[in-house]
Amino acid sequence: MSNPVYGKKAATSRNGENLPATLWVLMVGLILFLVWAPFQAGLFNGLVMNFEKSIYWAVLTGSLLLIAWAALFFKRIKLEDQRDWTAVWVLLIPITYLLGLISAASQYYAMNAVLIQCLYAMLFIIGLYLLQNKQSNSIIETTTITVAYIIVMFGLLNWLGQGRTASAIVGWFTKTVINGQYNQAIWVDANGPRLASVFQYPNTYAAFLMAFFFVAIFAITRSQKWYSQVIHAFMLVPMVLSLLLTLSRGGLVFLPVVFVILLLFLKPAKQILWILYCIIAAAATLAVAKPVTDLGQQFHLGQIGDPAKGWGYVLVASVVVAGLAWVIQRYLAPWLEQRTERWSAKKLANLWLPIVSVAAVVVLAVLLLGTSLKNVLPGNIGQRLENINLQQHSLLERLTFYKDAVKVIKDYPVIGAGGGAWASIFEKYQNNPYASRQAHSFVMQYLVEVGVLGFIVLLAFLAFIFYKYIRGYIHSDETKRNDYFIYFIVVISILVHSLMDFNMSYVFIGMLVFLGLGGMAAAMDNHPVKRFAWKSTGFRTLYSAVLVVGVLVLIFTSIRYIQANNAIEKGRTLMATSSDFQEIKAPFADALKKRSNHPDAILNYNVLLRAVYEQTKEEAFFNEDLKLLTDALKKDAFNKNIYNQLILLYQLKGETDKAYNVLKDNADRYTYDQDWYERLIVQSFEMGYQALGNQDVAQKEQYFTSGLQAFDHVVRGVEHLKNLPKGQFQGNPFAVTPTMALNAGKMQFMMNRSAEAVAIFKQGLGPDLNDHTNREIARWYLAALQKSGSTDQAVYDQLIQIDPSEKDSIAQLVELTF
Repeated sequence: MSNPVYGKKAATSRNGENLPATLWVLMVGLILFLVWAPFQAGLFNGLVMNFEKSIYWAVLTGSLLLIAWAALFFKRIKLEDQRDWTAVWVLLIPITYLLGLISAASQYYAMNAVLIQCLYAMLFIIGLYLLQNKQSNSIIETTTITVAYIIVMFGLLNWLGQGRTASAIVGWFTKTVINGQYNQAIWVDANGPRLASVFQYPNTYAAFLMAFFFVAIFAITRSQKWYSQVIHAFMLVPMVLSLLLTLSRGGLVFLPVVFVILLLFLKPAKQILWILYCIIAAAATLAVAKPVTDLGQQFHLGQIGDPAKGWGYVLVASVVVAGLAWVIQRYLAPWLEQRTERWSAKKLANLWLPIVSVAAVVVLAVLLLGTSLKNVLPGNIGQRLENINLQQHSLLERLTFYKDAVKVIKDYPVIGAGGGAWASIFEKYQNNPYASRQAHSFVMQYLVEVGVLGFIVLLAFLAFIFYKYIRGYIHSDETKRNDYFIYFIVVISILVHSLMDFNMSYVFIGMLVFLGLGGMAAAMDNHPVKRFAWKSTGFRTLYSAVLVVGVLVLIFTSIRYIQANNAIEKGRTLMATSSDFQEIKAPFADALKKRSNHPDAILNYNVLLRAVYEQTKEEAFFNEDLKLLTDALKKDAFNKNIYNQLILLYQLKGETDKAYNVLKDNADRYTYDQDWYERLIVQSFEMGYQALGNQDVAQKEQYFTSGLQAFDHVVRGVEHLKNLPKGQFQGNPFAVTPTMALNAGKMQFMMNRSAEAVAIFKQGLGPDLNDHTNREIARWYLAALQKSGSTDQAVYDQLIQIDPSEKDSIAQLVELTF
């Protein structure tokens, strides 16, 4: 398809194509968007409310860019070929998320996901048409690579102790800078400091680095200009070094996989160059990795570091690699082209080196994992590699997530549980008490969110674009191949890594993938669709009108959501500075008018209403708060925070039976929440004991039975956790607590089941009888033993020694009848 001129004035690109002057409006907007987006905490997916406003700004910006696109490309919207129809097909993706609202576990998260998917669709459409222009493609490609390199250098600045300097540069346009430091640019966990740069998650940063490392190698081998070759080669060491500093095992495992896939698309001369550059970059990086790693660790563990020394290592290694790249491209590359010309002409010539590479990777992996060769790596990196095995906890935990995701899919098979569903409902389905709000697999999380129907739509979309791109790549000349191959590199690298991680939960990563898919579609092998070759002005107007109306809805929605967030922030500030109820109430009420199911607005307004009710005891405030919470749960039925607030409200009013019912009716939603089950068991005893005092034996039995069922659930859960694979971590604590044992034992005791009570009390009895709870358990334990005709002299003597009056207390318990 030709590139038309959309304005009267047009600049002429170097390749002879016309670049319309009006197109620069869209180009500049997209460039600024790509520069702004990554520094908004990687634009996380809205599960963390601190990041959500950036998402709304991103959707608003994308909507404005799409309006500019519609104005510029109006005459080309004809839907006359396969490429054009992908612009329609991509709209089905957000539509599947709209369908997910029907059964959404959380309307709030699901609506955020709809907006995000609309943003992706808009970027795909813009990329599809904009990148067909060769100069536009070149500018966007250069911008994307430049942003990637900035992110890499930003990360190293943080690693080498210059985080405040780096943060000061970006702090004026991002709220992710807190107290002068970019939040979690360096992750610190049990493995020590780990580099995360703008993404706040090392594994996603590793996927990003992997993609642009291969982009840089490709750019070196493609470029005809020495300075371009030198720039891209200079960045190889910083990227490989950063990849090592993430300590991401997934990054190191998937890197050779993606490398072999990409080699299949190159002719032998380029394959040799790629392998050579990988070896050079790896060798240069290993030469400086240990001192740079040590310097960064010293700084982030509170010791004095030397940033200049660290940068000296990095810059020297990078300059050496850049110089070698210039020599290779100047002298070796042309020679290789000549020497491999006949080889390249042979059938399946491009298969041999990938096969050899696979063998080499296997040998290297064996050496690194099974020999002392790993000692060439810095200590913590070598240790991480050493721990790569099928029994490693990270892998076992991921497999558990996937099995639990299958349980969700079985309950929500067709249209899914809505966007963000995993974060809402994973506790109901979890096999053990992990705390991951991500399924750690793009595929499994996508199936959970939109079901089989949505997944088929996405899979068909991806399969079609990949098939058409690869088919077109095979039949294209090398120039056209080179024009769009970086998009393929980015998309395949991130998607492959996302099979076992949640990279696509970062909106910036999703933006890169869908813009990349747009670039692939722009270059794909294209055919007319005669059956649907609607070229009339009327249809073009209708199609554009539908898009514009949809975009206007997105703009309106985004603005309202931004306003709601601003109102919440204002309300929080007033809660800390004002005592005027009406003044504090106003912004929260305004936020709820603009977004009625916003959890932050609901929870903060609830705190305000409950405080006023506690002070005044006026029913109006109680009723308003009750309605606020119960209405919220109709749209967010798995929100534990709201349930807890509802329980507190009922308890404040003295309606303990209703508080108890909330605990009992929703216990199955939080299978491994130790605190939830402890409260349920305690409340069951207290409600049953109250019924006993009222001589309501039937109700006592009902409460006690319910509490003992909850206790049995905990016991079974504890036994189940003992059977977890040896290398798998349990996650959060989940055990029979002394409080659980005390109250469950009391219930058995008062149901005249002394033997069962003894077993439970013994399970909860701790060695320190100076502790109040342990002493009470011991008292009831000894009473239950006496009732069953036995004793525990050691415990008895210890208890009486601490407090002789306990002898009478035990006797009184023994004499009780129920």
